[in-house]
Amino acid sequence: MNALYARPRSVASLLMAAPLTWLVVVYLGSLALLLVSAFWTYSAATDTIDTTPSLVNFGEIIASSTFRTIALRTMGMAALVTLTTAIIAFPIAYYMARVASHRVRGLLVVAILLPLWASYVVKVYAWRIILSEQGILNWSLEPLGVSGPGYGDVALWLVFTYLWLPYMILPIYAGLERIPTGLLEASSDLGARGRQTFRRIILPLAFPAVVAGSIFTFSLTLGDYIAPSLITSTQFLGNVIFSQLGAAGDLPLAAALGTIPVVLMIIYLLAARRLGAFEAL
Repeated sequence: MNALYARPRSVASLLMAAPLTWLVVVYLGSLALLLVSAFWTYSAATDTIDTTPSLVNFGEIIASSTFRTIALRTMGMAALVTLTTAIIAFPIAYYMARVASHRVRGLLVVAILLPLWASYVVKVYAWRIILSEQGILNWSLEPLGVSGPGYGDVALWLVFTYLWLPYMILPIYAGLERIPTGLLEASSDLGARGRQTFRRIILPLAFPAVVAGSIFTFSLTLGDYIAPSLITSTQFLGNVIFSQLGAAGDLPLAAALGTIPVVLMIIYLLAARRLGAFEAL
């Protein structure tokens, strides 16, 4: 023990050995295997996989208008969900950080975290019941002479917004809480109105936190396949990858499709880093 105490770097290395091994072997190893298998080819006639490196799968993805449409649709949904959650989350987070009392703030934090303790699949099925023809949404809107969206892309947007909203609220709340009160008081003393203070001080300082939250909402929407399968018949990247792994059995093509969200998130993370999002996490 004395020998370890005299070598703090050795202690740190021993403590980090297990998690780093897990990260390298399981996480990075899986990504490496995904990338390697994307260059293999699958023969449906013989139901075999040829491990000879080839760009056939990527050529098929680029040449197929269907795959391009699905990729653009998925990115559009991810961007829309991210924008919607940011618009909804900001006033909630601002109230928590700047207006609510300590007790109310604690209750709101619990209310936001509580849905995360429930099963993801249970929440999606609950939304299926809400959005069904005889669901509570249509029952509530019936006196107004309108009906809910039913199952489809709009419903999926609502479900994704509900599912990922806590992941946007919490980073924004943390970012707003870190803004020094003295800056807001100084802005008021200099004659700035509330709108000017928000636009010139609060929003620029909280923007990295918004970008940090968008990392979660964008990536989670981009790779989800369960909610699209249960809420809509429209195809998204997650559905297509899952179908290639399941019914089609084309592992190499599924791996090639899987590289699309990975590359998109690498680009997104590089942009988020330049905007200071990592410091807001």
